[in-house]
Amino acid sequence: MKHKHRNTSSPRTQRRIARLWHALALPIAFSLAHSVAAKVQDLDRVVAVVDEDVVMASELAGQLKQVKKQFTGRSNLPPEDVLKEQVLEHLVMQRLQMSLAERMGLEITDAEIDQTIERMRAQNNLTPDQFMAQLGADGLSLGQLRQQLRNELTIQKVQQARVYYRIQISEQEIDNFLASEEGKFWLSPEFQLGHILISFEGNGRGDDLDNTRARAQAVFNELEAGADFRSLAVAQSGGQNALQGGDLGWRKGVELPELFSEELQEAKVGDITEPFKSGAGFHILKVYDRRGAEETVIQQTKVRHILLKPSEILTDEEAYNRLMEMRDQVEAGDADFVELAKENSEDIGSMLSGGDLGWSLPGKFVPEFEQIMGKTEVGAISMPFRSQFGWHILMVDDRRDQNMTDTVVRNQAVNLLRSRRFNEELEIWLQELRTQAYVETRLQQ
Repeated sequence: MKHKHRNTSSPRTQRRIARLWHALALPIAFSLAHSVAAKVQDLDRVVAVVDEDVVMASELAGQLKQVKKQFTGRSNLPPEDVLKEQVLEHLVMQRLQMSLAERMGLEITDAEIDQTIERMRAQNNLTPDQFMAQLGADGLSLGQLRQQLRNELTIQKVQQARVYYRIQISEQEIDNFLASEEGKFWLSPEFQLGHILISFEGNGRGDDLDNTRARAQAVFNELEAGADFRSLAVAQSGGQNALQGGDLGWRKGVELPELFSEELQEAKVGDITEPFKSGAGFHILKVYDRRGAEETVIQQTKVRHILLKPSEILTDEEAYNRLMEMRDQVEAGDADFVELAKENSEDIGSMLSGGDLGWSLPGKFVPEFEQIMGKTEVGAISMPFRSQFGWHILMVDDRRDQNMTDTVVRNQAVNLLRSRRFNEELEIWLQELRTQAYVETRLQQ
């Protein structure tokens, strides 16, 4: 009997199945099922029609076998008919997304697959021989694994391309997040610290204050002279971590006492703070390492160019020669680059401004343009060069180092907020994709 697929399992069962599929994700891809569409064999039959594609019974059986093998010995698998239905639905959704990827022209390179396999091997601490042995034990050949990874990575690209653009983050949302306690914690740098406390012996006043300050200064002087921080912490510190060499481990700046945070604001890796006072005594901190919340300074280039596009009436050689002639004219002082760009450039977006492309960040232009721009001195004009757009000459007007910390932080906040909404939006998108498709299942015949 033919019927349109209807999910009859309970929400609880569906959640259980969802966890099963989550467990079969890329990081443990040794036991992933064969996802290459099985070729029709003499005794094979169609179990689902998905738009213009089909799912074969042999493929469904192989996928079921892998799921059961992955969860051997566990009692939380659903009944056979429910499991089969959910596995088939997984294959249907895979088909729909792979078909969309083909229409979008998305491809996964062999290099991407090689890198993924290498990460898998490293994460599992396996040698190449051990990796291959594990594949064999899981019933997979290297070719099957590569095809599985190609499918999985392709689907990831489809989801990112189609879902991320749907998630809009407003400037107000970014501001609210950065101003929140969570945002402040997220932005706060982390320090790997050593700590020495020279404790007060009395009430911390008068002679006791002076003596303790002098002792702390003596310890600091030893450290400045090259003494080992951990050894001095064991010998001199009254802090709770003294016997561990004063090690505090990694601490977020917002988790530290305010006194500590203030002292560490400008601290760099390797710095040792001068003794500073608290109610307990004098503290000395050493920054072994730090991460996060660093300033991001990026070199920007102000550049202009002239573009000529080869055509039926302008050959590559003619374009090169015309640009070379313009370059020579500017170099000789007989022409102005700006005016030549206005009169000759075929870049509609910049020709009216004399070829001005403004201040650019690394990665803004195609690699050929970036490479030549990086080699050209301020005030100089490049030799003619070819890109996918045609032939160019460029002139570098200026360079500057720009503090992009705020821009980088806001971009990171956007990525974080988007990633939080991704799974929810992904489920909505998948439902839409499923609803818009023609799917006919044939499990019961």
